[in-house]
Parts: sequence; structure tokens; C-alpha cells
Amino acid sequence: MADEERIAEIAAYCRALDEGATLRHHFRHADEEGGLWYIEAVPDRGELIVIKQAELTSAGQLHRYSWEHLDDEHGSLTDQAIDPEEDPLEAIPAEEFQRMWTR
Repeated sequence: MADEERIAEIAAYCRALDEGATLRHHFRHADEEGGLWYIEAVPDRGELIVIKQAELTSAGQLHRYSWEHLDDEHGSLTDQAIDPEEDPLEAIPAEEFQRMWTR
């Protein structure tokens, strides 16, 4: 499959999850460089799939990824399901995620 087709497939999958979600989970994660990651994930087939993520770098730059903007020169929307029991994630209120997402 060509890269463009694969990207279109991923975008369509994430968009369908985003538009059809009735339950959303929100998390924050601090990385080793002092950046903060904000994540919105929805359940799909027994996994939590990231549909939106925002990275606030230690330098104060904000990078956002979703089905509308999958990647750029700074990073990309993760393609890995998350597991709050095993991944170093802190559950946060939806309002905190939205404040960062719309910043």
C-alpha cells in the first residue's frame, strides 16, 4: 500500500473514532525533556486509541496532532494504543485537555 493511501486510511479511522465517540479519556504525561503531552483517547475493540494529542515542549512550543493533522516535522499522532495501567499517564479532566488543545 502506498504511503498516501495508508495516511488516508489512518486519518479516516481516527476521524470515525472522533466523530462517533461517546466516551473519551484524557491524560497528561511529562517527558524526559520537560515537555508535557496531553492525550485524548477513545475505546475501540478493547484498546484505548489516541485520537488527539498535544505536546507542549519545554521551550513553550505547542504541537497538535489529530486526524486533521497527522504529522509534521516535529512529530506525529501516535499509532500505538495506550494502557493507563502500564503507561506513565496521569488522568486529567476533559476541561484541562480542552484548554491545552484550544490554546
